[in-house]
Parts: sequence; structure tokens; C-alpha cells
Amino acid sequence: MTRETSNVPTKTDALRESPAFCGFSVNDLRQAKDFYGGTLGLDVREENGMLHLRLSTGANVLLYPKPNHQPATFTVLNFPVQNVDRVVDELTALGVRFQHYGGEIQTDAKGIHRGKGPVIAWFQDPAGNILSVLEKK
Repeated sequence: MTRETSNVPTKTDALRESPAFCGFSVNDLRQAKDFYGGTLGLDVREENGMLHLRLSTGANVLLYPKPNHQPATFTVLNFPVQNVDRVVDELTALGVRFQHYGGEIQTDAKGIHRGKGPVIAWFQDPAGNILSVLEKK
């Protein structure tokens, strides 16, 4: 039995150097801009009817309006922090409400999960997208 060699590549390097970014939809661009730029204090730029979040890591996140927006049922953006308790207290004081879960991802009265995995707390943006703060080790 002979093995045929193929000229079909098994992988590409075309995207390795691409400045990739993620994005998700919101239902109200103005509310999103106020929340991400005002409440969360992120660098937000509005361009071509979309919001561009510039994160401290150099990463970019695109927020685009979608009239029939449905929030994701999973965490779309995670913020690693030194101290989850402190950040939860700061954001709560600014009106951010943290999610409370039972079962396997049980959270405490502040909305912080301290079980298996990292110390983490989930909250939503005005469009219902799930975000988190999680403790760096």
C-alpha cells in the first residue's frame, strides 16, 4: 500500500498575526456607551454606528446595535482583577447588580462564586449580556 502525498495544507499561518477581536450585539448603543464608558470606565469610541472598546491588554471589543438583539446565555466578556470582593463592592455602589446562582455555581450574598474554579462574579450590561470579574491568581 502506498501513501499519497497531498499538496493540501494541513494548517494556515494567515491568521496568526491578525489583530483579531471579538464582538457582540446590544439593543441600545447609547445605554451601552454610558454603561461601558461611564459606569465601567472603559475606553469607548463610537465609529460607524458601532462602539469600540479598547481594553488595557490592547484587545478590542466591537459592540454593534441589533434591533432583535437576544443576550447571550454565556459570559461574553471577562475582566480579571486582583480582588473580586473590592471590585464587586465598587461596581455595586455604582448600581451594577450581580447575578445570584444556586446549584453547582452557587454564589454568596454579594453574588460571588467561591467554589470550584476561580473566584468570580457575574453581572449584565443594559442589553442583558453576561460579563464577569474574576480573580487573577
